Amino acid sequence: MIKYVHTNIITDDWRRLAEFYVTVFECQPVYPERDLQGEWLDRATSIKDSHLKGIHLRLPGFDETLPTLEIFEYDSNENGSVPKTNRKGFGHIAFHVDDVQKYLNKVLHHGGSRVGEVVETEVSNVGKLTFVYAKDIDGNIVELQHWRKQ
Repeated sequence: MIKYVHTNIITDDWRRLAEFYVTVFECQPVYPERDLQGEWLDRATSIKDSHLKGIHLRLPGFDETLPTLEIFEYDSNENGSVPKTNRKGFGHIAFHVDDVQKYLNKVLHHGGSRVGEVVETEVSNVGKLTFVYAKDIDGNIVELQHWRKQ
């Protein structure tokens, strides 16, 4: 058996980023909040004296507690490269929304930014796709998409 569980985002202020996803995308906190440290975490992360705090957010469209968006901050975060849509590794998360422009406006209103333009295209044998890439308040890329079946 295999089951998707969560996607993790590391941030410098987990409460601020979690509030962004709760406000803009209607994610729901899954308690308890996490405050983790110890030899077991050091071994798992290969970080000496590691300590992290954060929370899991239930993603919209799911009735149970999984899958979640796991938002954590370490006492000491490493800075990485700026997210780009074509960078190797984690690219983006995506939300299916009823109105792409409406959710893009919410992202912008709550401190996020736009990556590109809102685009509509036909995908053969799938349907009409309207989508845009945006960034959350930490610069992580989020795709807002709406599909209309053919």
